[in-house]
Amino acid sequence: MKENIEAELQAAYGATRGIRMLTDVEKKELLLDIASSLRENKQVIISENSKDLARMPSEDPRFDRLLLTEERIEALARSVEAVADLPDPTGALLSRTTLANGLLVEKKTVPLGVVGVIYESRPNVTVDVAALCIRSGNVCLLRGGTDAWYSNTILVQLIQKVLCDRRSDVHIVQLLPTDRVFVSELLTATKYVDIIIPRGSQTLIDFVREHAKVPVIETGAGVCHTYVEKTADLKTAAKIVANAKISRPSVCNALDTVVLDAAIAEGFLREVATYFQESAVDVFADQTAYQLLRSLDYPYLHRAADEDFGREFLSLQCSIRVVDSFDEALAHIARYSSKHSECIVSEDQTKVDLFMDVVDAAAVYANASTRFTDGGEFGLGAEIGISTQKLHARGPFALEKLVTEKWYVTGKGQIR
Repeated sequence: MKENIEAELQAAYGATRGIRMLTDVEKKELLLDIASSLRENKQVIISENSKDLARMPSEDPRFDRLLLTEERIEALARSVEAVADLPDPTGALLSRTTLANGLLVEKKTVPLGVVGVIYESRPNVTVDVAALCIRSGNVCLLRGGTDAWYSNTILVQLIQKVLCDRRSDVHIVQLLPTDRVFVSELLTATKYVDIIIPRGSQTLIDFVREHAKVPVIETGAGVCHTYVEKTADLKTAAKIVANAKISRPSVCNALDTVVLDAAIAEGFLREVATYFQESAVDVFADQTAYQLLRSLDYPYLHRAADEDFGREFLSLQCSIRVVDSFDEALAHIARYSSKHSECIVSEDQTKVDLFMDVVDAAAVYANASTRFTDGGEFGLGAEIGISTQKLHARGPFALEKLVTEKWYVTGKGQIR
């Protein structure tokens, strides 16, 4: 067993010089070759992915996130190509001033350096992060979960082969061992690593926040609410809620809790019950919603406990809370929100505007599914995650935020 990851850390730090010397065209060509390699090796990737899937029960919420199909690999390849087409975020001139003494002072965007990403059962993150880091001139250290070891290994091997074939440093993208002992080493490697980004469960994020000495950008858990206000069109509201819950329940922008005005509770539940029943959605309902759904003979019904609010389900489950007022709805969301994505469905523009301004979340929605909180859907391309913090990056954390600033000062012999 390895004693430490010092060699990997040193190699990553050393690779920053090489990637910064690549031209815009060279970085694009690397990404296009990676996309081609993914397509050419679909069956190899699926074979390795099947080894991971064989170790996980299909009913596990993480199974869907782990699964790689031909269609998903094709989507990954297209995502890499989309990143290649994005403008290089580095080298942008932010300001330029000539001082009275003749010094030219400029501020430009530059790569962060070495980006460490810790994530769980999501092999797509391996490709997305590698592509984003290459495009932005960063080196990445990937620490995926044990569940996705075979999938992540083959993906990084394919990426490194492209780097090797193009005579670039293969250490620009590295997959770290999954042993937990090495996580602490990564989190404290201030000499080599510039930023840590955790992507996964709240438990993972809390661990990284508590133990890291390297600066952290949090990509938080998604506890997402949809508030159906009393003026909402009920058919529209039901479609929005059903899409937010059912279209892909295992992702962070999926709905977790419906907050429902009492005045339209019965009518809305009648509309949404059809969608929920078709997909066998387990509903954890408060007393009012429970009685209404029971009268509708809804089969997948449970009484909500306190812990069912503020819970990220990541499966075909959700909770429902009936409220008596707009203020009560805002108070519930403020108490239980993870500040990821929150939605109001309403025809009252005054309430919509107030909701959008008052609710504290990275993304707020009016009359649309929270499932759109995604870098690709926002036109940003692939993303590293959804940041729920307020420093540097918030919301879809994509290419544009993988940079920092640097001052360039040019003189002609001036001294102070």
